[in-house]
Amino acid sequence: MVLNPLPSPASLASGRNSSHPFELQTGLQTYRCDRLSVDYDLAIVGGGIVGLTLASALKQAGLKIALIEAQPRTAGLERRRAYHITLTSSKIFAGLGLWAQILPQITTFRQIHLADADYPAAVQFQPQDLGTEALGYVAEHRVLLQALQESLEDAEQVSWLSPAEVLSADYQPDCVTLTVSMQGKVQSIKTRLLVAADGTRSPMRQQAGIGTHGWQYWQSCITAVIQPEKPHGNIAREHFWESGPFATLPLPDNRCQIVLTAPHAEAKAFMNLSDAEFLAELDRRYDGQLGHLTLVSDRLLFPVQLMHSNRYTLPRLALIGDAAHCCHPVGGQGLNMGIRDAAALAQVLQRAHQNGEDIGTLRVLKRYERWRWLENLTILGFTDLLDRCFSTNWAPLRLSRRLGLRVMRATRPLKWLALRLMTGSSGRLPDLAKPS
Repeated sequence: MVLNPLPSPASLASGRNSSHPFELQTGLQTYRCDRLSVDYDLAIVGGGIVGLTLASALKQAGLKIALIEAQPRTAGLERRRAYHITLTSSKIFAGLGLWAQILPQITTFRQIHLADADYPAAVQFQPQDLGTEALGYVAEHRVLLQALQESLEDAEQVSWLSPAEVLSADYQPDCVTLTVSMQGKVQSIKTRLLVAADGTRSPMRQQAGIGTHGWQYWQSCITAVIQPEKPHGNIAREHFWESGPFATLPLPDNRCQIVLTAPHAEAKAFMNLSDAEFLAELDRRYDGQLGHLTLVSDRLLFPVQLMHSNRYTLPRLALIGDAAHCCHPVGGQGLNMGIRDAAALAQVLQRAHQNGEDIGTLRVLKRYERWRWLENLTILGFTDLLDRCFSTNWAPLRLSRRLGLRVMRATRPLKWLALRLMTGSSGRLPDLAKPS
């Protein structure tokens, strides 16, 4: 997105920026109109998984919603990425009525293998350690996005503007005026509340002047999909090496997504290896346990950072997902934090609307911020501590963490506490995640 100055009040009033036909998609159906004259209760900037989760949660709340996405909807379906989905996120999707559609297309894992380099005392987490039937799931981006998009097909209260860019946002006491570019035409729309779900570099957050704190790690991550010769056994693996965590997420058809973390120079060197050399490095880390490996996707490289917004809300504005926070990928918590943000904000807005409150006021939005800010900060700290404690070969820390692994193996309450964090079962649960 590119932020440009708002058109002058005179040009807006005269309609010079809105005289051309404008494409509006309502319930994913396309219409043409000479002027976009409707106002919205809620405009969500960002049509990814988190933004769509919010829209799906509010589609029957009696609120008129605009979804503004910079890319065509089909672009997201082509993204080759998979995520750890926590038990709480699965319950949220169940609350949205989508889990029965999603579950047959993803992997359920009932074992987590946690190991430190070549130390033999690995920790095996089982469902009985938490008293559940599963420990989590692995879902590909396409599966989640498609289910959410389809859930909005018949949502008459939801209007899609895609591909479209928000050029600027003008905050007023009772609304936000958005200047939107779509197919080369510029239009202004008014909304009572703007929700930024537009990623880590959120233009909406930056334009609103909300600061962030955090840091870039010394590491980068490589992701790829491989197919092992031997069955992956539906086991999620988190193997810590001196260079950084090495995660393996089981996928359908005996595929695995790997997330290999290493210092920047080492990660770039891995990217420069031939496929055979790269797979040989993976096999070394698996100690041959998965047999011959085949690379079935391109390798992708991205730097790792921790980011937390100084606040999640301003009058008429709320941040969710990566626009509000970004954590180290160890433990696979990032997307799940955003899904819980969306469910929490939906609950706050729906109750406020039912009570006749203005959903864009800071009084209402602070309820969401108080709920999610500290919980997200806890996960950010947990993932940062994990990475720093295990991504080092400093002898005192190495001895301490290995002693900790031995203690955890033998102490069920410690396993239970760790699993509560890993499965998203700690903290306040949104109503969507509770049995109906």
